[in-house]
Amino acid sequence: MSTFAFRAVDLAGVPARGEMDASSKSVVSDQLRQRGLIVLDISEKRESLKVESILQRFKSVNLRALAVFSRQFATLIASGMPMLRCLYTLEQQTQDEMLRNAIIAVRENVESGSSIAQAMESQPGVFDPLYRSVVKAGEDSGRLEEALDRIASQLERLDALRRQVKSAMMYPAVVFTLALVVMIVVVAVIVPVFVGIFNQLALSNPEVGTSLPIMTQITVSVSDFVTHQWYLLLGGIALGSYAFIRWKKSDRGRLQWDHFKIRIPRIGDVVQKIALARWSRTFAGMVASGVPILQAIEISGGTAGNAVINEAMGEVYASVKRGGSLAGPMATHAIFPPMVEHMVSVGEESGQLETMLAKIADFYEAEVDARIKSLTALIEPLMIIFVGGVVGFIVISMYLPIFSIYDKVR
Repeated sequence: MSTFAFRAVDLAGVPARGEMDASSKSVVSDQLRQRGLIVLDISEKRESLKVESILQRFKSVNLRALAVFSRQFATLIASGMPMLRCLYTLEQQTQDEMLRNAIIAVRENVESGSSIAQAMESQPGVFDPLYRSVVKAGEDSGRLEEALDRIASQLERLDALRRQVKSAMMYPAVVFTLALVVMIVVVAVIVPVFVGIFNQLALSNPEVGTSLPIMTQITVSVSDFVTHQWYLLLGGIALGSYAFIRWKKSDRGRLQWDHFKIRIPRIGDVVQKIALARWSRTFAGMVASGVPILQAIEISGGTAGNAVINEAMGEVYASVKRGGSLAGPMATHAIFPPMVEHMVSVGEESGQLETMLAKIADFYEAEVDARIKSLTALIEPLMIIFVGGVVGFIVISMYLPIFSIYDKVR
């Protein structure tokens, strides 16, 4: 819901001003007309200091909740229930707050005379271009319930893929975080204790000497930096993170970052397969729903989650617009393996493009499952070796001076 400021006059010409909370300008306009006012101007009021509005920008709709909404919406429409009653029912039983607010806004716009697809355009944070395009194609063809069923299946598959990747990365992330905390505690708390012991021994036994081994000097320097200049460390991390995020959000940075991710040994293969699975599943769903091919190409590239695929689909878009093929430009991009190019070509020639794209998605989703399992099995011993190496380095560096002092005293 947003706040709108309005100016209007009544039939006698008396001016009226005020503010109103509503989902869109059309809802405000309709409510003012019902009061017998003539609308002069409506503008959205920006509220920059609201914590809720700031936090809302970082939220994203739950894919599983959106899939359940789509499936229930399709069932209610198929049962013959009137559209507004369907929306009222869904509004009451939806648990996700963000989705419920979006449904309320859609229902209000539909009450004002908008179509479902037009009403969903006012909620781009919940209903993305892919969703709206499929819904519009379903409305135009008179098969809205089929379109909603199809997009529900697609959202469920995308959610399953996302959960699969998250669950696979959860264990390494937890282990790495705990190891990092342990190393910080060792460097910031335990190492200074040893340094104090070394200093006392050097003062009480001048013949022992004050020189430390190189390994110990490195560990002590790191400890001094973490304990006494921690603000520089935190500031550097904050500035580096901010610069990285800004760079990655730019078009050039996003493309360079996605190119880099694909080139990482073993991990890049998984990143490429995930992007191809999302792209082919989205493309297949849009073609099967009757979305115009040029629009399907554009949206599938933008929702693949990889700028390299999006760039390649830009060339495919230009080729199809000129009357060329889909498969031709794909052969010039390394992001598309030869199998994808051949299957798309066969789908074009046989008129079964959506079937071939669905088979590509099934294949790469299975590949992602297998690759993630093998990658997880590889990451675990690598992390153990890394953590053990760092802890071993610290322990050895702390005991080397003790052995040296013992030899000199003896």
